[in-house]
Amino acid sequence: MAQLVDDRKSATIERRAKLFRGFADPSRLAILGALCNEPLAVHELVERTELSQPNVSNHLRCLLDCGLVASDREGRFIRYRISNPRITVLLNDVDALLDVVAKGVEACDNYREA
Repeated sequence: MAQLVDDRKSATIERRAKLFRGFADPSRLAILGALCNEPLAVHELVERTELSQPNVSNHLRCLLDCGLVASDREGRFIRYRISNPRITVLLNDVDALLDVVAKGVEACDNYREA
Protein backbone atom coordinates (compact mmCIF):
# COMPACT_ATOMS: atom_id res chain seq x y z
CA MET A 1 0.00 0.00 0.00
CA ALA A 2 2.83 2.44 0.85
CA GLN A 3 4.40 1.78 -2.56
CA LEU A 4 1.13 2.70 -4.31
CA VAL A 5 1.00 6.00 -2.41
CA ASP A 6 4.65 6.72 -3.27
CA ASP A 7 3.98 5.92 -6.94
CA ARG A 8 1.01 8.31 -6.98
CA LYS A 9 3.09 11.04 -5.36
CA SER A 10 5.85 10.42 -7.88
CA ALA A 11 3.39 10.54 -10.78
CA THR A 12 1.91 13.79 -9.46
CA ILE A 13 5.33 15.34 -9.06
CA GLU A 14 6.30 14.28 -12.60
CA ARG A 15 3.07 15.75 -14.01
CA ARG A 16 3.71 19.02 -12.16
CA ALA A 17 7.28 19.15 -13.44
CA LYS A 18 6.09 18.51 -16.99
CA LEU A 19 3.51 21.30 -16.69
CA PHE A 20 6.08 23.77 -15.38
CA ARG A 21 8.47 22.86 -18.22
CA GLY A 22 5.74 24.17 -20.52
CA PHE A 23 6.02 27.52 -18.74
CA ALA A 24 9.81 27.44 -18.43
CA ASP A 25 10.71 29.18 -21.68
CA PRO A 26 10.74 33.01 -21.97
CA SER A 27 9.27 32.85 -25.49
CA ARG A 28 6.37 30.66 -24.35
CA LEU A 29 5.76 32.98 -21.40
CA ALA A 30 5.70 35.97 -23.76
CA ILE A 31 3.15 34.21 -25.95
CA LEU A 32 1.00 33.19 -22.98
CA GLY A 33 1.18 36.71 -21.61
CA ALA A 34 -0.05 38.15 -24.90
CA LEU A 35 -2.85 35.59 -25.07
CA CYS A 36 -4.05 36.42 -21.55
CA ASN A 37 -5.61 39.60 -22.95
CA GLU A 38 -7.33 38.22 -26.03
CA PRO A 39 -7.15 35.53 -28.72
CA LEU A 40 -4.54 36.34 -31.36
CA ALA A 41 -3.38 35.09 -34.75
CA VAL A 42 0.27 34.24 -35.37
CA HIS A 43 1.04 37.54 -37.09
CA GLU A 44 -0.46 39.42 -34.12
CA LEU A 45 1.62 37.38 -31.69
CA VAL A 46 4.73 38.18 -33.73
CA GLU A 47 3.93 41.90 -33.43
CA ARG A 48 3.15 41.78 -29.69
CA THR A 49 6.03 39.57 -28.60
CA GLU A 50 8.65 40.71 -31.14
CA LEU A 51 9.54 37.06 -31.71
CA SER A 52 10.10 35.69 -35.20
CA GLN A 53 7.20 33.99 -36.96
CA PRO A 54 8.92 30.56 -36.98
CA ASN A 55 9.71 30.93 -33.27
CA VAL A 56 6.09 31.82 -32.45
CA SER A 57 4.79 28.93 -34.56
CA ASN A 58 7.13 26.40 -32.94
CA HIS A 59 6.24 27.51 -29.42
CA LEU A 60 2.52 27.56 -30.23
CA ARG A 61 2.81 23.94 -31.36
CA CYS A 62 4.37 23.07 -28.00
CA LEU A 63 1.73 25.03 -26.07
CA LEU A 64 -1.04 23.36 -28.08
CA ASP A 65 0.42 19.89 -27.53
CA CYS A 66 0.65 20.59 -23.79
CA GLY A 67 -2.95 21.79 -23.65
CA LEU A 68 -2.03 25.29 -22.45
CA VAL A 69 -3.35 26.96 -25.61
CA ALA A 70 -6.31 26.19 -27.86
CA SER A 71 -7.11 27.41 -31.35
CA ASP A 72 -10.17 28.47 -33.32
CA ARG A 73 -10.44 29.14 -37.04
CA GLU A 74 -11.84 32.56 -37.95
CA GLY A 75 -12.05 32.87 -41.71
CA ARG A 76 -8.55 32.47 -43.09
CA PHE A 77 -6.87 32.98 -39.72
CA ILE A 78 -6.38 30.68 -36.78
CA ARG A 79 -6.73 32.50 -33.47
CA TYR A 80 -4.95 31.12 -30.45
CA ARG A 81 -6.24 31.54 -26.92
CA ILE A 82 -5.48 30.45 -23.39
CA SER A 83 -7.17 27.05 -23.04
CA ASN A 84 -8.35 27.54 -19.46
CA PRO A 85 -8.84 30.71 -17.40
CA ARG A 86 -6.85 29.10 -14.56
CA ILE A 87 -3.70 29.57 -16.66
CA THR A 88 -4.21 33.34 -16.57
CA VAL A 89 -4.84 33.13 -12.82
CA LEU A 90 -1.64 31.11 -12.39
CA LEU A 91 0.41 33.65 -14.34
CA ASN A 92 -1.06 36.49 -12.27
CA ASP A 93 -0.31 34.55 -9.08
CA VAL A 94 3.28 34.07 -10.25
CA ASP A 95 3.61 37.84 -10.74
CA ALA A 96 2.22 38.41 -7.23
CA LEU A 97 4.64 35.84 -5.80
CA LEU A 98 7.53 37.50 -7.61
CA ASP A 99 6.64 40.76 -5.88
CA VAL A 100 7.52 38.95 -2.65
CA VAL A 101 10.45 36.72 -3.65
CA ALA A 102 12.02 38.48 -6.65
CA LYS A 103 15.33 39.21 -4.92
CA GLY A 104 15.83 35.53 -4.11
CA VAL A 105 14.89 34.47 -7.63
CA GLU A 106 17.33 36.98 -9.14
CA ALA A 107 20.10 35.85 -6.80
CA CYS A 108 19.57 32.13 -7.54
CA ASP A 109 22.45 30.71 -9.58
CA ASN A 110 20.79 27.32 -10.14
CA TYR A 111 18.52 28.35 -13.02
CA ARG A 112 20.51 30.94 -14.94
CA GLU A 113 20.22 30.95 -18.71
CA ALA A 114 23.24 29.60 -20.52
